[in-house]
Amino acid sequence: MPPRPSTSTVPELLAPAGSLDAVRAAVANGANAVYLGCERFNARDEGAQLSLDELDQACRIAHQRGARIYLTLNTLVKPEELSDALALLGDCIDRGVDAAIMQDIGLIRLVREVYPAFEVHGSTQLTVHDGSGAALMRDLGVTRVVLARENTLDDIRSIREAAPGLVLESFVHGALCISYSGQCFMSGMISERSANRGSCAQSCRKDYVLADVDSGETLDTGYLISARDLAAHDHLPEIAASGIECLKIEGRKKKPEYVATVTKGYREFLDRLGTGEWAPPSPDELQPLVQIYSRGFTGGMYGGRAGRDYVTRTHPDNHGVEMGVVAAGGDDAGPRELVLELSALLSDGDGLGFEPPAGMPGESTGFTVSAVRQLGRRDGVVRQAVAARLPVPPGWRVWRTSQAGLLERARASFASVARESPARRTRLDVRLFGAAGAPLKVLASAGAEVVEMRSEIALVPAQKRALSRELLREQLGRLGETPFTLGALDDGGLAAGLFVPVSELNRLRQRVVETLMDRRDWEASARVEARAARIELAVKGRAGEGWGPPPNYEVTSPTGTSRHHSIASLIPSTPTASPFTLSTIVYDLDDARAAARAGATEIVVDPFLRHPAPPIARLRDLAAELSASRVTLRLRTPTIVRPDDRPALRKWLDLGLPILTGHLGLLAELSRNGRDVAADYAVNCFNQHTAATYFGLGAQRITLSVELTAGEMAAVVAPWRGAGFGVVLYGRPEGMTLEHCILSAAFDREPTTCRDLCVQKHPNVQVTDPAGYAFPVATDSDCRNRLLHSRPVEGSEYLPQLWGAGIRAFHVLVNVPRTPVAELVAGYRRSLDTIAAGGRADPGEVRRLVGSDFTRGHFARPV
Repeated sequence: MPPRPSTSTVPELLAPAGSLDAVRAAVANGANAVYLGCERFNARDEGAQLSLDELDQACRIAHQRGARIYLTLNTLVKPEELSDALALLGDCIDRGVDAAIMQDIGLIRLVREVYPAFEVHGSTQLTVHDGSGAALMRDLGVTRVVLARENTLDDIRSIREAAPGLVLESFVHGALCISYSGQCFMSGMISERSANRGSCAQSCRKDYVLADVDSGETLDTGYLISARDLAAHDHLPEIAASGIECLKIEGRKKKPEYVATVTKGYREFLDRLGTGEWAPPSPDELQPLVQIYSRGFTGGMYGGRAGRDYVTRTHPDNHGVEMGVVAAGGDDAGPRELVLELSALLSDGDGLGFEPPAGMPGESTGFTVSAVRQLGRRDGVVRQAVAARLPVPPGWRVWRTSQAGLLERARASFASVARESPARRTRLDVRLFGAAGAPLKVLASAGAEVVEMRSEIALVPAQKRALSRELLREQLGRLGETPFTLGALDDGGLAAGLFVPVSELNRLRQRVVETLMDRRDWEASARVEARAARIELAVKGRAGEGWGPPPNYEVTSPTGTSRHHSIASLIPSTPTASPFTLSTIVYDLDDARAAARAGATEIVVDPFLRHPAPPIARLRDLAAELSASRVTLRLRTPTIVRPDDRPALRKWLDLGLPILTGHLGLLAELSRNGRDVAADYAVNCFNQHTAATYFGLGAQRITLSVELTAGEMAAVVAPWRGAGFGVVLYGRPEGMTLEHCILSAAFDREPTTCRDLCVQKHPNVQVTDPAGYAFPVATDSDCRNRLLHSRPVEGSEYLPQLWGAGIRAFHVLVNVPRTPVAELVAGYRRSLDTIAAGGRADPGEVRRLVGSDFTRGHFARPV
């Protein structure tokens, strides 16, 4: 591996691997570190992960070349999976991984307890995108965080200033999620495949129709939320100067040839940066990156908010390099050739794709070149004839989707890196003692283990060949496939001129090895048993009724002070006159009043969901009205609050209202300042240890993840018997949160300057997928799109089960126009009153109101 430049401005280069060959490709082409998954609990669960044996090899290969290995343990973890995840991590630590990239907050806290010296990195799925979120990760023991792909250079500089000492990592190349990572629930909405659980169904790569709901007008069609691939090579100096210390290449599901090609390219770019003589890569230098895999490139949002060209629009997959056009096609029968006019020569084995000219009907097609001949060259245009198995009309565009020569060069780049790296061996030092008539005594030490063995045959004066140091080293050093290698051999205690048969030396060596191996097995077994005990104790906890003994959780504030909480002490107390909280989340103030009149005990207003936001004075008036009716009013903040958004949010926070937020940094910050803060479902509370951490940060109530079943919810809340928890009982969760604006892109307008579109011309739009499911699109006050579920979740039939688990807060989420708010709230209020009085509620009451247009969501459908 080329040495890393000494300049401090050159970040670490982190490459992906979904196979052992990809690890070889990464380290051979200059990666400083490699990230990969192992068996379970990682966000690429469909084959792009290594076995434990392969992981052992990967660590040896990397470490022998000075590279590090980061384990992706980056999925949300259910209560019953915590022990398994911790045990798997222990096995991976034994194999030599240097750090783990993690999303689940509860699992992070458990890792700090079970493996306190181990390095933890925060995954991009933690949605860290501002200074408060980054500072919180640092305070929770995370040493490095992968920032949101949507962050600009200004954002990064702000985060760097707010969280000194935290290593910042950012993506530089590869596939982009259109949604903020960690905030994409769309895959789980349409299937059992949750992006937060490592099983993304790639809903963003489908073709959609954007339409105005009120007029029915089609506004745009195509791959409207399929992001181009990131290629931030032109921004490298600015990224490095902003405080990013690690650049990450996406692609754990890509082939080793991709890993080799992209890693090589960025290694060369970064080495150039290290010399201080930076020049942006030339088209020739970028050609391999385009050819190996590209949906079309974007520089991402480093240079500011991207517009229409951020998405592919016409295709969802690899496009390759455009080469030219079809000049002539063959007949429909028998052997045929296509005559192509191209910008460069094709070779046997190249992959070709053909597309109709813009506006012309026809389906794309393609094949691999099996025979090619050159017809001529003129004015920079190459004419070649290729054998074809199907006709392609003249005028169609030609794309080279793969290049045989590039793939061959990529494979050759790591051919010298052995797949099987030599096993790690322990040094075995030997001391020998003995005199004539006495047995040969061997003292063998391997680390802290010392073994003493004596020969069964006494030493005798040598008649021919005495025991020499060379003979002893030769025989005792025959350690073969054992995990030992002979180190020092001290024969100072052995008298000269003595003899013992070679067979006896071999027997002594074998007995030493067997004894050491037995001790190793005992030690390993004891270590595993001790680890299992630590895991069990950590997961179950140390004190607390109803959950074994709950652990103490330490929450360190940015000021350096620490607070220790037992889970029993973290049960929040929110006084209410009702035995339950029926909370209605709205964006319209008239809906807020209707919900309060219908029986809601709490109103949560999200003034940011849609343009235009209501005047602050109107919200202040509503607060006074509801207070008179003893109804709580909360302010719901956006889940995404980038540094530039803070000034606009501040005036709303200054109202002093209780808060509901899905932004973890805000939750910690506002709670620390004495505010009443409840956690929204976007904080992804998936297990009891995550909940304990959030209570420790000051959350007064936690809304459970919308991807948990009713039974899983009961398991999470069990330590508190349900106190302090809420569930989304009805409504359309936000399936995606996009920095990209679909509506603005449809009209090719500059983002954030086109509010006439979403406020005046098309305030009510939706995108419809090929299956006919329509997802409402809300453009919020920061010009982000929030894609809502195609149907409302309705969970009234699970109310008895949730109530039995002790849950007493229920959320009705109203975020689309013309929702029958009063009727819904009244129906849920009657059901809850009946259950609270010991009766049996009619689950059909709300269902009759909703009709067939609903989903049970994940209440009974696990991910």
